Amino acid sequence: MADWPAGSQHYPGFLNDEQQTIVLGAIRDIVSRSPLFIPTMPNTGKPFSVRMTNCGSLGWVSSKMGGYRYQTAHPDTGEPWPPIPECLLAIWREVSGYEALPEACLINWYEPGAKMGLHVDRDEENREAPVVSVSLGDDAWFRVGGLKRRDPTQRFLLKSGDVVVLSGASRFAHHGIDRVLQGTSTLRAATGAQSINCNSTGNVMQGRFNLTLRRVTHPANSA
Repeated sequence: MADWPAGSQHYPGFLNDEQQTIVLGAIRDIVSRSPLFIPTMPNTGKPFSVRMTNCGSLGWVSSKMGGYRYQTAHPDTGEPWPPIPECLLAIWREVSGYEALPEACLINWYEPGAKMGLHVDRDEENREAPVVSVSLGDDAWFRVGGLKRRDPTQRFLLKSGDVVVLSGASRFAHHGIDRVLQGTSTLRAATGAQSINCNSTGNVMQGRFNLTLRRVTHPANSA
């Protein structure tokens, strides 16, 4: 079995079924106030295959003209992002090992066929804080490489309730999602799941949420 890159930590099954349901309910509430949108690539304007939204004082967005950036409001509604729920802050406190709380939680929604190419999370002013990722729903193949795009890569299966931390040497490793394995979720969808545009069969959620907690600024600059 392949080893995770140095500096990264994988916590399989970190959230039990009850905890996953609580987090999913919190995400449903966020999306009801801050709708999923389709970001576009800088320069080309090509749409992402995932839809996304954010919570926290800052949110990550991408557009043809504005490029990759953090901002305080939803790009379509102009409304401030909802706060990060306590259930996600608790995960950060337990696994991040970082003194300050996250300022952004990027919420990616993967429908069948959606994926995320190799990329590096480097739009943050703060380069010391880790990136903490939470998986909900269908299994997904996560690919991670090195600091250079052409470095060798490995892939790992992420399941609902798994948490991954990229820190230290792995903080700027290239990573992405190759494929979501449709129909593998056993997570019970919260009541009214259709309102967040995620499918459910027999009240089992189909699709995948990835929640990425990030500290954007240095603690001394947070004011």
